Amino acid sequence: MHPIIYDVAVSLDGYIAGPAGDISRFAHDGPVVDDYRARLAGYTMALMGRETYTFGYRFGLSAGENPYPHMRSIVVSETLDLPDAAAVEQVFRATPDVLRRLKAEAPGPIYLCGGGRFAGALLAAGMIDRLVLKRAPVLLGGGTPLFDTDGPRPELTCRETQGYADGYLLQVFDVAA
Repeated sequence: MHPIIYDVAVSLDGYIAGPAGDISRFAHDGPVVDDYRARLAGYTMALMGRETYTFGYRFGLSAGENPYPHMRSIVVSETLDLPDAAAVEQVFRATPDVLRRLKAEAPGPIYLCGGGRFAGALLAAGMIDRLVLKRAPVLLGGGTPLFDTDGPRPELTCRETQGYADGYLLQVFDVAA
């Protein structure tokens, strides 16, 4: 089985987006983004909730379009209406059985590409294997939290820490089963 990796930018106060989904204060170029793109090339499946998927509509993504064409992309939603010829797959519920099946089917690591609520549910279910946090030197004061859940908090083991000249800090954590 391949790991589910939550690879996300996060502010120092714990938000992956500011109020109204604002991501303008996160880096959009430079070494931290170059390293992210290199990691992205190694993921084989993208897993996201409806809000993360439809967030792409703001940037020109069309309903059913795959935001990561080199990966099999799966949107977990009971309410999203995708066209019949969608290039993404829809799963109605991310039950542990469904997630274990996806982990077994994936030919390599799975990219959990955001959604504080969805990521929180996966964390509470014990389904996130690794966190890759691009800690931004900004305070957002509100917005979408890294994990929007009151569930259990597993033990983390820091595997790697790398600083960038612009103040970003990359931290990689294994999540205890």
